Amino acid sequence: MGGPHGGLFLLFHVLCFLLTLSEVGSQNSKACALRCPPNSSCVNGTACRCAPGFISSSGEIFTDPLESCDDINECGPPSAVDCGSSADCLNTEGGYYCTCSPGYEPVSGAAVFRNESENTCRGKNECSSGEHRCHNSTVCVNTAGSYRCHCRQGWEPKPGFGDKQKNTTCKEISFPLWTAPPGIKSQRLSAFFERVQKMSRDFKPATAKKSMQDLVRSVDDLLKNSGDLESLDQPSKHVTATHLLSGLEETLRTLAKAIPKGSFTYRSDDGTELSLVVQEQGKGNVTVGQSHARMLLDWTVAAAAGESGPSVVGILSSQNMKKLLANASLKLDLEKLKETYESPVRGAKVTLLSAVSSVFLSNTNTEKLDSNVSFAFTLHEQPELKPRQELICAFWKKDSNGNGSWATSGCWKMGSGNGSITCQCSHLSSFAILMAHYDVEDPKLALITKVGLALSLACLLLCILTFLLVRPIQGSRTTVHLHLCICLFVGSAIFLAGIENEGGEVGTRCRLVAVLLHYCFLAAFCWMSLEGVELYFLVVRVFQGQGLRKLWLCLIGYGVPLLIVGISAGAYSKGYGREKFCWLNFEGGFLWSFVGPVTFIVLGNAIIFVITVWKLTQKFSEINPDIKKLKKVRVLTITAIAQLFVLGCTWVFGLLLFDPESWVLSYIFSILNCLQGFFLFVLYCLLNKKVREEYRRWACMVAGNRYSEFATTTSGSGSSHNQTQALRPSESGM
Repeated sequence: MGGPHGGLFLLFHVLCFLLTLSEVGSQNSKACALRCPPNSSCVNGTACRCAPGFISSSGEIFTDPLESCDDINECGPPSAVDCGSSADCLNTEGGYYCTCSPGYEPVSGAAVFRNESENTCRGKNECSSGEHRCHNSTVCVNTAGSYRCHCRQGWEPKPGFGDKQKNTTCKEISFPLWTAPPGIKSQRLSAFFERVQKMSRDFKPATAKKSMQDLVRSVDDLLKNSGDLESLDQPSKHVTATHLLSGLEETLRTLAKAIPKGSFTYRSDDGTELSLVVQEQGKGNVTVGQSHARMLLDWTVAAAAGESGPSVVGILSSQNMKKLLANASLKLDLEKLKETYESPVRGAKVTLLSAVSSVFLSNTNTEKLDSNVSFAFTLHEQPELKPRQELICAFWKKDSNGNGSWATSGCWKMGSGNGSITCQCSHLSSFAILMAHYDVEDPKLALITKVGLALSLACLLLCILTFLLVRPIQGSRTTVHLHLCICLFVGSAIFLAGIENEGGEVGTRCRLVAVLLHYCFLAAFCWMSLEGVELYFLVVRVFQGQGLRKLWLCLIGYGVPLLIVGISAGAYSKGYGREKFCWLNFEGGFLWSFVGPVTFIVLGNAIIFVITVWKLTQKFSEINPDIKKLKKVRVLTITAIAQLFVLGCTWVFGLLLFDPESWVLSYIFSILNCLQGFFLFVLYCLLNKKVREEYRRWACMVAGNRYSEFATTTSGSGSSHNQTQALRPSESGM
């Protein structure tokens, strides 16, 4: 295809190719006529593409001309760039770069890099390079990427400055100001504080350990050779103890900051022990202690708020401190003890069984701790616990007057064994934590009860012997008196010997004691009601015959309570016996098996006595005034009133004793109840003329005298007996 035709053909193809390119260019110009937003480029006539480092809401390519391309934050989530350790990612418009974090510098010299593989950052040493701004009272300590300014050993931050800050400014630690308590006059105490002032003048932070040892020895010398401190009254002693404990806490806390980090323990010749730990703030537990006491707490509890310096944890245990804290009062958790012992607790006698242990921390705000503190106290005396006694964890609490007392709120016992007691406390607001034991029983009331019951038993025994041996007074009323005294005697004896449940568990013995007490006291009440019935027959049906026969008296006096106790035991046998006392249980209303019959009998007796007195007034108002009759009226009236008091008033008083918190009511009821036997002896024996004459005869027989010396008296009494025979033989001696 050579020649002219070939050249023409080639030219034709070239022209066609150029024409095609022209058409394509015209089409492209028409396709990019769409206007794309900034940071994007046209793809075709309907779409735009965001530039690298930018993105739209629809993605990289979008068709909506109203959309925009926004910068991608490569340094943020969800797919942040990893620049490596000690480096920061910085976002830019449409890109990013990595740079070393403040306090670090690149080893390669390149200030900017793109990823972890290019990272050559390492920490600066501002302390060695001189770039720090620490005050000359501090020491520069390099940290990863920064530095801190620490107070020098024996120095502390000035007020308003924190430790380990770049602007920390420190001052030398000084001995705290500690003066004698105001209002306490004691030469020994004044001499002690003179030595404290000398320690303060001579104090140097480098000798802080020696100063603490000297202080402990000085306190030992003050308490061991107390001198005129012994002559102070109890409140003054307690004020002195409170002042010493608080001062020791503050002084030892301050001096401990001047010693090197670590642990320190000192034991004086008198057995006082000081243990403390100084450590940088951290996490975890720390244990501090010695032979007297050990303490376990979290380091976060020990650190003071707003301070970043070393934390101090210490405990000082002193046996000699007991001298000043003797006979101190104890504030009990009355509601808790009331639930435990089922009766109010009005006080406690405190006996210190361990050394007095004072705790001091860097943290002074310890009224409510974030976590509990555990203690283990060594018992130097092994107590023999009596019923209603226990070991308790107590602390010394300061009041607004500078005085103090033992308290238990916020502290509780966890366990005991191997001569030690474990406790936990939710606070350290006291100046001492110790062990104490208390007696729930009121000693005065217990003494009154025991002495009164012993006297009552002796009088009841005399009554029983009198009613059995004195023949001139035999009769139905004497029978009632005899069995009444027998029931009270047996019940009081069982009460005195077995009312307390020492084991704490309700066993067969305790249930048997409760059943017998229930029966004896119910029987006594039944015989009391029969006494009222007999009095009614005596006065209302005078001259109309005798009262109830002896058989009926015994059936009522012993059968009715036996029926009540039998039904009660059969219906609910677990109602007999309690954890602390062998008596009726309060649960399920079982106590009404006693209170119900007692209430009925007491009210019935009261009604009978009112009717008796009323009938007396009517009957003797119809009789002509007669000296002999007036004497009889006086005797019968006195008898009725005395019967009402002896047989009813004491027990009515007991039934009305609904408020067990009332100390006065408890004492009055206990005294009246214990002296019932004495009242009965006076009423039935000593006020009876025939009984007195029989006593004289017995006394003369014992003394060897002849009874004829009293013949005149006996003759006179016989005449009186004939005059009053119309009443009843058993009443003629009244």
